[in-house]
Amino acid sequence: MATWPDVRLSFDDGNSSDIEIALDEVSERGLTATFFVLAGRLGAAGSLSEKDVSELRRRGMGIGTHGMDHRSWRGMDEVTRHRELVEARQRISEVAGVRVDEAALPLGQYDGRILADLRGLGYAAVHTSDRRPTRREAWLQPRFSVRADHTPESLRSEALGASTVGRRAFVAAKGVIKRLR
Repeated sequence: MATWPDVRLSFDDGNSSDIEIALDEVSERGLTATFFVLAGRLGAAGSLSEKDVSELRRRGMGIGTHGMDHRSWRGMDEVTRHRELVEARQRISEVAGVRVDEAALPLGQYDGRILADLRGLGYAAVHTSDRRPTRREAWLQPRFSVRADHTPESLRSEALGASTVGRRAFVAAKGVIKRLR
């Protein structure tokens, strides 16, 4: 990231590999990342424990919410909406010992209503899986996911390389459609 200063790292789902592998790899390089935790999986096999979340925080990492149960936030009833957006955030905040004000949308799915709800709840940033560049100060933060078949060169090309006007228009239109649903 020393050569990619505008790139930020994040990890979704609260997997135990976040603490077992990622934390040391990120820290050894003098970097930080934001870890988007699933509140409903805290302490479950293969997931972060409460102690793990505290350790991430202690080591200077950001903590955000990925909801309670890793389900789409589109089309939720009011009870589920409260559980996913409010209760999960409260639980993660309690465990991390800090106010959680960032969310990563599970499954990359969203619509205008969920974005309005997240704004109304005071989230400072919402991270999508829309695979396009963004500005650091933007409230809606598209991200590029790293896949198993990526190489440093292919990721650099996809995330930082120039894209065609048609590709940029397609990605922008897709985001507009998601927000208007």
